[in-house]
Amino acid sequence: MSNLPTTLPAWLALLENRHSETQINMGLERVQAVKARMGLRFACPVIMVAGTNGKGSTCAMLESVLLRAGYKVGLYIKPHFLDFNERARVGGELASDAELVASFAAVEAVRGDTPLTYFEFTTLAILHLLAGAGLDVAILEVGLGGRLDAVNVIDADVAIVTSVDIDHTDYLGSTREAIGFEKAGIFRAGKTAICSDPVPPASLVAHAEAIGADLWLMGRDFNYSGDKQQWNYGGRLQRRNSLAYPSLRGANQILNAAAVLAALEALKMVLPVGAQEVRTGLVTVELPGRFQVMPGLPAVILDVAHNPHAASALNQNLGNMAYHPYTYAVFGSMLDKDIDGVMAAMGEHVDHWCVCDLPSPRAASASELAAKAQSMLAGRADSDGRSVAIFPDPALAYANALSRAGENDRIVVFGSFLTVAGVMVARKSALH
Repeated sequence: MSNLPTTLPAWLALLENRHSETQINMGLERVQAVKARMGLRFACPVIMVAGTNGKGSTCAMLESVLLRAGYKVGLYIKPHFLDFNERARVGGELASDAELVASFAAVEAVRGDTPLTYFEFTTLAILHLLAGAGLDVAILEVGLGGRLDAVNVIDADVAIVTSVDIDHTDYLGSTREAIGFEKAGIFRAGKTAICSDPVPPASLVAHAEAIGADLWLMGRDFNYSGDKQQWNYGGRLQRRNSLAYPSLRGANQILNAAAVLAALEALKMVLPVGAQEVRTGLVTVELPGRFQVMPGLPAVILDVAHNPHAASALNQNLGNMAYHPYTYAVFGSMLDKDIDGVMAAMGEHVDHWCVCDLPSPRAASASELAAKAQSMLAGRADSDGRSVAIFPDPALAYANALSRAGENDRIVVFGSFLTVAGVMVARKSALH
């Protein structure tokens, strides 16, 4: 044990070498075994969030409102853009390298010969960090699916499923019903189970009822109404009126915000939150890479839309923006995504495709993406003056778009987290 890493980068390198991130090993037995040896448990309410899209936004809004209400909030969210520390927050602050190193060592100390994937190991470490932080409430984002995700070794007091759509079909199934069942795996008997998808899969509803969870459905148990200025929430026993819209942009954020208020209603006896805290929390929430419009010209929009459902929402949000003569897209994707569906959803707005390779063996090649973009543009009546260009990484694709775009144009960076992260790094280094 004496030769364990002493720095966070060294730990992450060890875990990546030991078990590459490309391997996903579904099943909870190994994580359960190590969790038991660690004596890992939470002494505060736990809110768990799963879903195809909207998980990060929902977690960020919960954190923002609960921080405003004066609670000590722990958050596990993923993946990260620039620093691994982004995955763990306590009291709104990123976990320190030292805290993470201590938690990695705690997992390794009891792991024995139980093999853990990178994701399982880091999840246990962050759960350990949060469980020992003296929290009032913990918010945990599920990575993949729900039922077999490492986070699901914890029993949630309130479980939220945001949206159910087609993604990660290799692991979760290829229908909304199959995926809905996997997401519903985070529900617990006798505990609050919230679904903010307006059309929940029958499998999710059936599972919640079969295990005796207290299921809250959008439109049945909670709802929202509103005009251009403000909106109202109506729950089972609680109404909240004259609310400001969340600062996170996008048409689906109101569904996510309604689920947040349903969760707070379910927990109101243990975590009471006033009207002003809700208003301020929703107005001040920030989340990088979710329809994030950067300051300056040309307009630059960062969005991690990497499945057709998210790309459709991004397309709708672009349509709601002011007029821009040309739209440049910086796009890179993982191979296992519905790339045709994502690109088709964005096709009406993109004039110039800057497609790129990504630093992952699971990524689609830029030349494959270019071929798809070419055939899409060929089908457009106004294909003259449109273009497709190939780049070895997101930074170069972005630099090219920036060099060609007029100040009234816009650049949309979307697709894989790696695409957005690559451009974030490039923008950050350009500032220094």
